[in-house]
Amino acid sequence: MVNDTTLLLDLDGVSVIRVERCEDGGRRVHLATADASARACPACGVFASRVKGSATTRPRDLPYGERGLEFVWHKRRWWCREPACPRKSFTEQIPQIPAGARLTGRLRSAAGGRIRDAGSTVIQAARDLHLSWPTVMDAFKAASRQVLEAPLPEVEVLGIDETRRGRPRWEKHPDSGKWQLTRDRWHTGFVDAHGCGGLLGQIEGRTVADVLAWLSTTPLTWRNSIRHVAIDMSATYRAAIRTGLPHATVVVDHFHIVQLANKMLSLVRRRTAAELRGRRGRATDPEWKARRRLLRNREDLTDEQFAKMWNPLLDEGKIGQTLLTAWIAKE
Repeated sequence: MVNDTTLLLDLDGVSVIRVERCEDGGRRVHLATADASARACPACGVFASRVKGSATTRPRDLPYGERGLEFVWHKRRWWCREPACPRKSFTEQIPQIPAGARLTGRLRSAAGGRIRDAGSTVIQAARDLHLSWPTVMDAFKAASRQVLEAPLPEVEVLGIDETRRGRPRWEKHPDSGKWQLTRDRWHTGFVDAHGCGGLLGQIEGRTVADVLAWLSTTPLTWRNSIRHVAIDMSATYRAAIRTGLPHATVVVDHFHIVQLANKMLSLVRRRTAAELRGRRGRATDPEWKARRRLLRNREDLTDEQFAKMWNPLLDEGKIGQTLLTAWIAKE
């Protein structure tokens, strides 16, 4: 039967021998190996039967309470009696604490998970878990590989957009002497725009070749499941989709459509004022007073706001009629 202290610790493969209070107020937990498979030789897998000696390690685990726990693991060193095995002796190990490990597996997983899943920084996770920055960074890399190596979820609507990251870097070619771009400031992100898959991938660059290179790394069955691709009004991304996903329907996202329509409306306003008034707009002009409301949707305008925009422009003649026609087209 497992004692209550061992159940409270909940660390598979070891049992609690005793717990003692340290001089600084902390608690020291003495552990013994409780997993019979720890006697298996890591080289040949044969169970050892002859004890060579004993060893003591102090692995670190997740914090418990305000001061945490100090582990002392009393384990044995075994002789491997298999003649063909190159390993003559070995110490006990369990999945949570491999041989030579100073941290338990769940402590490493918790450190990497705080950054990968909880959005914590490396330095903050190191402070919270009392670990060094390189240790936490290595744990984060291991946790990230689990996500990167996992199969992509099925996606029906793929979103592609660009992101600016840092500054570009140029280096001179040693042979030709020409400057060449070695780090692009633009990255391309691929997201699940309709489901819950989140960020699927991110690559450096935003050319047709960059997008096709990423698509070529995905399975054909995954690409065939994509029905729509949402992009901004980028001819580059559209050309890449036509080549890499010819069966998918290209969809321009709503934000960029509205943005382009509002840009054209502002262009019509400035151009019409310049042609008919022979100057730039002024604060006293009705079209200048209505410039903010012209960029808003009808459902976002109250009846009073709509009347303040519509009536003065309607009475302004050709300038107002042109702007109202453009506004109706935008809507």
